Amino acid sequence: MDFSNALGTTFQAVRDTEHNGQPARSVTGSRIYPTDLDDMWDALTNEERLPRWFMPVSGDLRVGGRYQLKGNAEGTITRCDPPKMLEVTWEFGGNVSWVSVCLGKEESGVRLDLVHTMLKDEASEAHWATYGPGATGVGWDLGFSGLGLHLANGGAKIDNEALFAWMATDAGKAFVHACAAAWGNAHIEAGEDEAVALAMADKTASFYTGV
Repeated sequence: MDFSNALGTTFQAVRDTEHNGQPARSVTGSRIYPTDLDDMWDALTNEERLPRWFMPVSGDLRVGGRYQLKGNAEGTITRCDPPKMLEVTWEFGGNVSWVSVCLGKEESGVRLDLVHTMLKDEASEAHWATYGPGATGVGWDLGFSGLGLHLANGGAKIDNEALFAWMATDAGKAFVHACAAAWGNAHIEAGEDEAVALAMADKTASFYTGV
């Protein structure tokens, strides 16, 4: 599988918001994929298909049920409106945040909007002060990229070993740096000082590339 045309999110936004009346932040990533709603929904929710481009999932996969992504987050499925809306809690490292995925038809395919919301609590603030939105955003960029490659190759499974090998190349590192820089620019547009936002983006890129 050719990773040279890897693409993450094509629209990024950073916003101050609230969750259940508490101060929070959200990062939003969007991209249009050349497929239809049913195929996109299946790629996102089919437990047999999800591991082909993301991570193996297990659990009680219905509203109110608990899910577990192998080696990563777990949480509760709080909303499921096929084929347009999915909302879950995102529980990782002792912290709880919230992820919503919305699908909509476009002339050129399906628009996927993902919003990841986190409280401005002590743990989140410490992490944010170092990495900013890119820590979350670049992770989702990698997911968006895997989904795009999966769809572009007829639903084929991503070769994770080949992907990790590619990410260690100059081209792979350039992809990560470009993703981090895009989130840095979104942070600046949201009102952050340019030097601060770009420094956070650089630290994020260094983290993901193992520098």
